[in-house]
Amino acid sequence: MSRVLIFLLAVQWALSSLAAEHKQPLLIHAGVLLAIPGEAPLSRQTIVVRDGKIEEVRDGFVAGLAGEEFELVDLSDRFVMPGFIDLHVHLTGQAGPGRKVGFVTDSDADVALTAAMYARRTLMAGFTTVRDLGSRGEAMFALRDGIKAGKVPGPKILVAGEAISATGGHGDIHGYRDEVLKVLPSTGICDGPDSCRAAVRRQVKRGADVIKVTATGGVLSETAAGTGQQLTDEELRAIVETAHSLGRKVTAHAHAAAGIEAALRAGFDSIEHAMWADKDTMKLFKDSGAWLIPTVYPITAVGDTPEKMKQGPFRDMPPPIMKKLLDLGHQPKDMTRLAHEMGVKIALGTDSGVSPHGENANEFVEYVNVGMSEMEALMAGTVNAAEAAGIADSVGTLEPGKAADLVAMGKSPLEDISEVLRVNLVMRDGIVFIP
Repeated sequence: MSRVLIFLLAVQWALSSLAAEHKQPLLIHAGVLLAIPGEAPLSRQTIVVRDGKIEEVRDGFVAGLAGEEFELVDLSDRFVMPGFIDLHVHLTGQAGPGRKVGFVTDSDADVALTAAMYARRTLMAGFTTVRDLGSRGEAMFALRDGIKAGKVPGPKILVAGEAISATGGHGDIHGYRDEVLKVLPSTGICDGPDSCRAAVRRQVKRGADVIKVTATGGVLSETAAGTGQQLTDEELRAIVETAHSLGRKVTAHAHAAAGIEAALRAGFDSIEHAMWADKDTMKLFKDSGAWLIPTVYPITAVGDTPEKMKQGPFRDMPPPIMKKLLDLGHQPKDMTRLAHEMGVKIALGTDSGVSPHGENANEFVEYVNVGMSEMEALMAGTVNAAEAAGIADSVGTLEPGKAADLVAMGKSPLEDISEVLRVNLVMRDGIVFIP
């Protein structure tokens, strides 16, 4: 039998097995188990998994289950912890040459296949849950549902659909001829409070799990409109009221301090990026109880100096984008350091798609580099992210009743945070994936 045929049969078996029901319980022997990030890890623990969920966690290496057959996952020489969570990804694409052309040439089917590739890459990096904050068409909804049904491998996905944005705002489409723009309508564009309420309702009707709003200008929109506030205070309040009335969390892309603060006063659950937040902004974060999702790694990936950017994926960006990129410099790191020092609640998000998919765990490393402890960084991408997304009842820790979503590493990331870049086993809903 040829190697190609063997490979294809192996892939077919692997994919078909995703949809199979769990026939036998699993016993997972964990050498060191960080079941609840923020609490001390324990040695020699056994996790009992049934039907993709954790049934119990026992002391010692349990040898078997009375009267039952079981499967053993031997991680007795590994560090085991909850699967990572990334609250800001864009799985339908990645920065690089050809992306602008692909936006008008790729069908939803093309985009869905691309997103499936990046979803698998993200899962293999240890991320068992992600939040996709902005996609066009139906591809992300189909991928979310296909992963849930076991048709393709990938993390659990919370999908925002199209971002809510003002006409000409960061979430709108820029840089094409008028004839092209006319055939690329967005279901998220709104002007005025009533229009913005309708835009939120449209995303929920389409199947959105979370509402994403571009409250300010953005770095990567091809327009010299800056990064200031683009939706009015009245529009922001209308969006929040509508999203919450429909049971959805609402998060804001926001860069300039005034726009961040307007979103916080409007009642947003979280803020993405927050690049130009200052001390007064951080105080408002604390007063409102909103979460900060900093997205530090992308600026490291694309370059924080002109010299680095000349070698990166954004080297050929149009002048308006390049200027905004260069203005950022070290600001993402400085802002995150300030937020941590002032006690703002931080949850992990990467904006992957700007940085390469599969490199998401570098965000943990960035957090330690700006002053977090290793435990605080791990909490940001597990328990904190689960709470910020409103899914802490099912993921974020390894406790009875929650999904069997976990990762294993050869050494402890509590001693060296870079171990998160060397995940050697991923389990999602009791299904084992080997990176």
